Amino acid sequence: MTADKLKQVIAAVGGVLSALYLFFKAIDVELAHFNEMTIEAFIGFLTALIPLILIGYGIWKNQYLVTEKAKKQEDALKRARLK
Repeated sequence: MTADKLKQVIAAVGGVLSALYLFFKAIDVELAHFNEMTIEAFIGFLTALIPLILIGYGIWKNQYLVTEKAKKQEDALKRARLK
C-alpha cells in the first residue's frame, strides 16, 4: 500500500466519522466526547499511528533474529562473507 493510498483510507475513515456525527446531530443525539474536534484529533492520531506501525513491522520483518529460519539465513550470509 502506497503512502497516498494510506492517506486516502485515513481520509475515508474521517469522512465516515464526520457523517456519523452529522447523523447523530440530525436525530438529536448528543454524545459529549464525539464532536468535530475529537474526530479531527482521531484522524491526526491515525495519520501518525499507521506509518509507525508499518515502520515497526518493516523493522521486525527485516531483522535476522526473529525466527530459527532467519538465524540460519544469517549464519549462511556470514559463511558466504556477505554480511
